[in-house]
Amino acid sequence: MRTVTKDNITDVFMGYFGEDTDPRLREVMQSLASHLHAFAKEVNLTHAEWQKGIEFLEFAGRISDEHRHEFVLLSDVLGLSSLVDMVNSVPEGTSSSVLGPFHISGAPPIEFGADMKGEYEGQVLLACGRVTDPDGNPIEGAEIDIWQTAPNGLYSSQDPDQDIYSFHGIQTTGADGRYGFTTVKPVSYTVPTDGPVGEILRATGRHPWRPSHLHYIIKAPGFRPLVTEIFPDDDPYLDEDTVFGVRSDLVMKYVECQPGDFPDGYVLSGKVNDTFLRADFDLKLVPEG
Repeated sequence: MRTVTKDNITDVFMGYFGEDTDPRLREVMQSLASHLHAFAKEVNLTHAEWQKGIEFLEFAGRISDEHRHEFVLLSDVLGLSSLVDMVNSVPEGTSSSVLGPFHISGAPPIEFGADMKGEYEGQVLLACGRVTDPDGNPIEGAEIDIWQTAPNGLYSSQDPDQDIYSFHGIQTTGADGRYGFTTVKPVSYTVPTDGPVGEILRATGRHPWRPSHLHYIIKAPGFRPLVTEIFPDDDPYLDEDTVFGVRSDLVMKYVECQPGDFPDGYVLSGKVNDTFLRADFDLKLVPEG
């Protein structure tokens, strides 16, 4: 240790792993340390800057809880979440996109055609499609975890005025692989800026806006799970997503429909007295292995 220098400390660190270290853990940790050390030398990191970084991480820890995951949000705005999605996406299936920091487990089951809008104001959206394999064959028994913000741009875990499972539901496909539900048209919204992630966005001159979207997690026996989002093609932030979540194959088009065209088999709180939107979007899963 007496001969450790800035030029050999990385090599010294590499030699500190025991022989029984898991090979994948060794690979990840050694690469991480190598890049961290190179970064510190490249920018001539000062003690004050290092301390600021530690304080930033401590702040992210303090502001996080079971409903707010600031480290996930940090990963999102740095583009890391989307990069991991891209690295692990398979061309034969629907692209992955960010989970986001506000997913809630344990959402209630909903039937095909169920209403998620309730008494909320806003234009009705009928979202539907099929879950298929890469060849277009329907997948029966696919579980779709659905969630979105309310019309005020807040997820239920952010808003004390919402039920915790507001705009959340889990639907299971039948033999035809179809899913379908009604909801309110999603809105563009800002990611939280009252924490350390907000400090980064302000310091770098970045806006906090995300384009409107629906979140899906799809699971089916024998297939790789898919975490994704779908975005309307007319959203003003489609090409400026602060978390880099948009992919070309996740962009869909709203079709405006007349009240008389509202289909049977869908439940809605109240009546459709105005035009409603329809979004047809198929979700393609890739077999495991």
